[in-house]
Amino acid sequence: MDKKKLFNIKNVVLMGMFGAIGGVLMLFEFPLPFIAPSFYGLDLSEIPVLVGTFAMGPLAGVITEVVKILVKLVLKPTSTGFVGEFSNVCMGCALILPAGLIYKFKKTKKGAVAGMVVGTVCMATVGSMLNAVVMLPFYSNFMPLESILEAGAAINPAIGSVWTFVLFAVAPFNLIKGALVSIITALVYKRISVIIHKK
Repeated sequence: MDKKKLFNIKNVVLMGMFGAIGGVLMLFEFPLPFIAPSFYGLDLSEIPVLVGTFAMGPLAGVITEVVKILVKLVLKPTSTGFVGEFSNVCMGCALILPAGLIYKFKKTKKGAVAGMVVGTVCMATVGSMLNAVVMLPFYSNFMPLESILEAGAAINPAIGSVWTFVLFAVAPFNLIKGALVSIITALVYKRISVIIHKK
């Protein structure tokens, strides 16, 4: 999609609208206590971003992802020195970029499903790496790393280090999040796309 077509009035409005919906959805989190400690909250903010990605393309998805974070920051200022928001953008892009690129070249139901599966795996991988290298070291300034690992071990005794924590807690958490986002997107996209592409 060329720049002129991407940034037409309709698409700019849609990117703003989907980003705003995503920003609001970021405020509503729920834990998965059987997978990860309660301070890991699952939100569904990637659904409108993924819908926008399928409708307008991968670049529009990235812009919508950034708008989502900006809206969230207006509604609720950062409590992590922007580290959490940065990680959210990275993980969101890890989901929507593969999904959007695959769907762009194969605009079928199978293409969308394949894109969401690949995107979910990418998000879980990027999320695990970011947690091990960025998030957990950052949060250890507020909560001892040993306490974080103990909280994980209370759920899964196999957790004893940063890397087992991301393998047995963070990765499954993000796989569930990606699967849930993908399933809901698959259920609603066709109906929404009819409205979006209506002349």
